[in-house]
Amino acid sequence: MAPGGSAFKEVIESHLICSDYETGKAKSEAKSKSTFTKSSVGLNGKIGSSKNGVHDLLECPVCKNLMYPPIHQCPNGHTLCSNCKIKVHNVCPTCHHDLGNIRCLALERVAESWELPCRYQSIGCHDIFPYYTKLKHEQNCGFRPYNCPYAGSECSVMGDIPTLVSHLKDDHNVDMHDGCTFNHRYVKTNPHEVENATWMLTLFNSFGRHFCLHFEAFQLGAAPVYMAFLRFMGDENEAKKFSYSLEVGADRRKLIWQGIPRSIRDHHRKVRDSQDGLIIQRDLALCFSGGDKKELKLRITGRIMKEG
Repeated sequence: MAPGGSAFKEVIESHLICSDYETGKAKSEAKSKSTFTKSSVGLNGKIGSSKNGVHDLLECPVCKNLMYPPIHQCPNGHTLCSNCKIKVHNVCPTCHHDLGNIRCLALERVAESWELPCRYQSIGCHDIFPYYTKLKHEQNCGFRPYNCPYAGSECSVMGDIPTLVSHLKDDHNVDMHDGCTFNHRYVKTNPHEVENATWMLTLFNSFGRHFCLHFEAFQLGAAPVYMAFLRFMGDENEAKKFSYSLEVGADRRKLIWQGIPRSIRDHHRKVRDSQDGLIIQRDLALCFSGGDKKELKLRITGRIMKEG
C-alpha cells in the first residue's frame, strides 16, 4: 500500500470564510443559552411565511453566501458582504455606484432576529440557532461530515463513517480486519532512505467501531525515524472511550507505547507532528531487524482496548 515507486512493502502476518460578525453577537449568544424550539420568523412576524424572503435578503449577490456584519450597501440600497466589497474594488456590482462605507444596519437587525436549523439537520442535528451563532455551531457540529482519513494522498471525499469505511475499502484498497489484536511485519529494502512517506496500513473493526493503523517515515529534526499510531473513526469524545498499545522489539529489546487513539477529525500530519504514537529511531529499528542491518524488518504487535 506504499506510494508508487516506494521500496516499502507491508506483509500482514495475521488475522465559509466569513467576515467579523461581532455586531449583534452578544445578544444572540445570550439567546443561544436557552433551548430553541421556535420555527423561523419572517419580516412580518408570521412563522415560516417569509423564510425564503429573508434568505434572499441576506444572500450576497456576488458570492451567494449568507452575509454577516458588517453588511454594506451602496447609496441606492444594494447590499453585499464585506469580503466581496473588497473584491469588487468598492464599486456596487448592481448599479456600479461607489459603495463608500455605508452599513445596512436594518438588515443586520433582521439577521439578529432570525433563527435557523443546523445545515446538518438531514443527518441528525435537530437544534435551531440564532443566525449569528449558527455558523459557529456548524464549524463544530458533531454531525458534520468527516474527511477521508486515508494517508498517502490528499483525498477530497467527505461523508459519514459507514460511507468512508466503504470508500477506504473500495477506492483506496485498505485492508479490513476484525478483532482487537494485530501483528504486522514491515519490510523496507533500503532503510537508509527516510523520505517523508505515509501509509495507512489497515482498518480494524473492534468493539463495533473502526480504527485506522498508520505508519510513517520522516525526519524528526536531524534524526530519521519511523512512527506507528492509531486513529479512531469518530469524534474525540468517543475516541477517549478506547486505548491502545503498540510494541516493537527483538533480541530481548523492546519498545512499548500506550495511548488514546486520535479522532480522524485530526489530520494524520497533526498526529505525527505531535509525536502522539510509537516512535522508533532508525538505528534502533535496525537493531530490531537483526541480521546485517541492510534491510528493515520491524514486527509491531498491538491491542485495542475499551475503557470502562
